[in-house]
Amino acid sequence: MIKVLHNGNCSKSNAALAYLTENNIPFEIIDIIKDPLSVLEIKTVLKKLGKEVSYIIRATDKLYTDNFVGKQLSDEAWIEVLSKNPSLIQRPILIKGSVAILGRPFENIKNFVGSK
Repeated sequence: MIKVLHNGNCSKSNAALAYLTENNIPFEIIDIIKDPLSVLEIKTVLKKLGKEVSYIIRATDKLYTDNFVGKQLSDEAWIEVLSKNPSLIQRPILIKGSVAILGRPFENIKNFVGSK
């Protein structure tokens, strides 16, 4: 089953859920706003993505532009920031077993759910 790290206020995230539903692909929603990821969970997601923390930071978010532009934080510090400010996490992130992808661009989702 695919797990979707989701923010209901995000059109890209909602489009991913619609695509999975329309194609009868089973999924579980993890609402990262209502139930923020812990530091360990973020580290696990990053490992599954095979990416550095900067890959999942939403640098266009108002919270980021108001508070974090130009700040030099360590990866550990960024992970802590993301655990306390889940709106700064790029979404959707889809997880299947030991692999994860960022659902941007949308083609990533189509390729991911088609893979076994």
